Formats: sequence, C-alpha cells, structure tokens
Amino acid sequence: MAPDLPSRQQEILDVLNKKSHVKLNVFNQTMEVFNQIKEILNEMSNDLNDLLDNTNDRRVRLEYRDRGKFEAEFKFADDVLIFSMHSDVFQFDRDHHVWKSDFVKQDINNSYCGVISIYNFLYDSLKYNREQDLGYLVGRIFINKDKYFLVEGKRQKNKAVSTFGKKQLGREELLSIIETAVLYSMSFDLLVPPFDLVKMASVEQMNDKIESAKLQTGKRMGYKYNSDDVLED
Repeated sequence: MAPDLPSRQQEILDVLNKKSHVKLNVFNQTMEVFNQIKEILNEMSNDLNDLLDNTNDRRVRLEYRDRGKFEAEFKFADDVLIFSMHSDVFQFDRDHHVWKSDFVKQDINNSYCGVISIYNFLYDSLKYNREQDLGYLVGRIFINKDKYFLVEGKRQKNKAVSTFGKKQLGREELLSIIETAVLYSMSFDLLVPPFDLVKMASVEQMNDKIESAKLQTGKRMGYKYNSDDVLED
C-alpha cells in the first residue's frame, strides 16, 4: 500500500490531473473542429468553382490548400484566408466580459478554450513572398471542452458573450463563420496609402522592389485598422 502523500503534493497531483484532463479535451475538440473547417473549405472551393461562369482565368477561381496539421489556406480572387489553429489551450484575460457569464461562473473549466484564428492576406503577398506585407486578423473562434464556442471578429454572429455556453459548434455554424470571413475580406479593399507615408523610399527598398516586388503592402497601409464589430458583451 502506497504511503499517504503530504497534503500539498496531493493537491499538486489533483490539480495536474484535473487541469490536464480539461486541456486535453479542449485540444481534441479544437482539432476536430479544425479538421471540419478543412473539409468545408475543400467542399466550398469545389462547389463554388462548379457554379462560376465558364472562365479559364485561374485568378478568379477558388483554391484550397492544406498547409499542415495546424494551418489551412483558402484563396479567392486577390485574397487569401489563412486558418491557423494554436496548439496551446488558453483562458480569457481577467478583464474579458466572458467572466461575467453564468456559464463560466458555474464552472471555471468552461473558460479554457482552444483558438482558431482567421487572417486575411493579399494573394500576391504570398505568391511573391513579400515578407514585409501585412495581413489582418478578421476572426477568432474559441472552443471549449464541450465544443461550446464564441466568435470574435468582423461581422460575425454568435460573438455576444451572452451566447457562450448556449450552442455547440457544428457544421452550420462553421459554414456561417467561414462565409462571413470571406465576404468581409472581399469587401475590405486595398487602399492607396497616404502620399506622405510613401513620399520617400530607400535605395534598398527600390532594389528589393525591382528584384521581387517586396515594397510593403497591406489593405489598410497607413490607415487605422479599427477593432470595431469584434466582440459584444
């Protein structure tokens, strides 16, 4: 029979066992959701390409690419969405409104979430490997151990904290999140930067531009990118 452990050691073991179990469940649920996102992106590219007018211009067609276990790429016209799953599990910061929800107050373990981020890049930024070009976060999906979810992002539904814990994340919700991100990205246009921002350029920049078109580009270069319409209480 094993001897009794000192109380603090037993407490450490109890916390480790409980927390590791919760985090493992969160990771597995998030990975399942991410694989489902990949399936939806692949299906969307095939279905929408079939519906496009007869055209041989590949720049118009949609393309899905699996970039590995934790990344997926979805190209449409001049835009690319990068879906990125973080391998770690997070809690919301202490100032986050989610702590006011009954769902989290009832069980603090509900606050542990996996995160899938959606970034919007210009296609040419990736095609020409312009490493200084900017992409923009247009959405984040938080998934907890029971697949309850919260969306943070531009024009997204289910972003109100009050909805957290009331609906599990399924295919219909994922499709809506993806379609919203695509539509927002297509409406989020490339703007000419202010004249004063680009009135000077170094020889190095010009040489880089001539060699590989690496002068920094982004959809809102020089303009304030507001975090409006991201999350609601």
